[in-house]
Amino acid sequence: MRILIILLVASLLSCAASESLVYKIDIHNESGDRLGDATFKEVPEGVNIHIKVEGLTSGFHGIHIHEHAKCEGPDFISAGDHLNPDDKKHGLMHPKGSHLGDLPNIEVDDKGKVDVELLLPKATLKEGRYSLLQDGGTSLVIHEKQDDGVTQPSGDSGERIACGVLKSKK
Repeated sequence: MRILIILLVASLLSCAASESLVYKIDIHNESGDRLGDATFKEVPEGVNIHIKVEGLTSGFHGIHIHEHAKCEGPDFISAGDHLNPDDKKHGLMHPKGSHLGDLPNIEVDDKGKVDVELLLPKATLKEGRYSLLQDGGTSLVIHEKQDDGVTQPSGDSGERIACGVLKSKK
């Protein structure tokens, strides 16, 4: 019976630990209106990000993880630059890239909605050099245009039109 109890407690603690590696954030536009959310989940390959927003213009939009956990509208400049702990060039297609915070473009449908999952390789929600939570956290920023994958410093993706803050639960 003791062994069964020990296994049950260990299982519950394991579940609780994995639950702490899931974060959900709200995403707002420049006026402060809530557009949707993003869920960050630690996976063996990095961090999986499920983005579900509406109210955007249809087409492709650049999306990046920025270095500060600040989303002060209307321009979201407070979010800082792309998260780039290795001091690389911008762009998923850049031969000397990419920033840790570079993500593939998202496609918004003709109703202004997007529901997509993206993977941020090397990133973590744990402590360390590639943590999205170190130094107070980071932010997820959506841009007005598509990221071309190579232009410095942000892929010629235009203005920042939506933002959400990712901070530690502690």
